[in-house]
Amino acid sequence: MAAYIPVPRDLTRVKSKILFNLTKRQIICFGIAALIGVPSFFLIKSMGSTSLAAMSMIIIMIPMFLLAMYERDGQPLEVIAKHFIETKFIRPKVRPYQTDNYYDVLSRYALAEKEVDIIVCSVQKKKK
Repeated sequence: MAAYIPVPRDLTRVKSKILFNLTKRQIICFGIAALIGVPSFFLIKSMGSTSLAAMSMIIIMIPMFLLAMYERDGQPLEVIAKHFIETKFIRPKVRPYQTDNYYDVLSRYALAEKEVDIIVCSVQKKKK
């Protein structure tokens, strides 16, 4: 019996793995999470119980894990968060739909030409 290996058709979604089947981004985020979480565990453990220290370490490390692992539609979490913040807080809520009607543009252009002709004619009459 032959073993089949699935090969993705879209090679743009394939990411290069570096170590332990993790990407460079994931390794960096996990490293930062470890640098923040492990010392906090020992600090909280010296003040309280081990279970409290473990739970607080998990809570402290979760944002970095989310940055490393969460991806939606090919976009990482910080890009998704940036788009969310822009749409909810920075950009205006009401975006009126405004069109520039082609016939209205033509009529404004014709009106402007008439005004220019009137001004030119009055200047020529004054010169004579």
